[in-house]
Amino acid sequence: MIDVVLPVLDEAEALPWVLERMPEGYRAVVADNGSSDGSPELAEALGAHVVREPQRGFGAACFAGLSAASADLVCFMDCDGSFDPRDLPRVADPVLAGEADLMLGSRQAARGAWPLHARLANKALTFELRRRSGVRLTDIGPMRCARREGLLALGLRDRRFGWPLEMVLRAANEGWRVREVPVDYSTRGGGRSKVTGTVRGTARTVRDMAAALR
Repeated sequence: MIDVVLPVLDEAEALPWVLERMPEGYRAVVADNGSSDGSPELAEALGAHVVREPQRGFGAACFAGLSAASADLVCFMDCDGSFDPRDLPRVADPVLAGEADLMLGSRQAARGAWPLHARLANKALTFELRRRSGVRLTDIGPMRCARREGLLALGLRDRRFGWPLEMVLRAANEGWRVREVPVDYSTRGGGRSKVTGTVRGTARTVRDMAAALR
């Protein structure tokens, strides 16, 4: 069994599509971050394990999901319908086979799915990551996989949008083999992304990740 942490804030529209496409052997752990649209109740009705995290923040939700997970391998994935859960084995299999310690999904975006401002911000962050740590990535991918005990031992502290970058930085500092593999990235299943959908959201993410770099 592999646990899949899904940080959720008002994703009721996308949840059924995401959960029904979860591969066999993968358990959805929905980390609800204060939804007001019935997301946690819907996720429970659809068979997901739900944990509620009142502290707002992407990292706070991810950490709550990681803490609630029990499988040896843990994946993380956005729950807005932009990623297809059927791609999860692409990031999990190399970790399961012992070929990588942290595997990231590099977004191969469909037309209109990844706004220019978000792509440029991502490019700047991966450049700075390579300069500081030597890790060569094309994307700070939100779909990723690693072993649960190893992730907990990293002592991740960021509870906002710096969480994904801090994970990579700390993993690199510990000598982990950090790799990436292409995964599909498409237009969201419902609504607009809280991270990449607006310039303001992207700016907030860059600010949090810049703090993680410091």
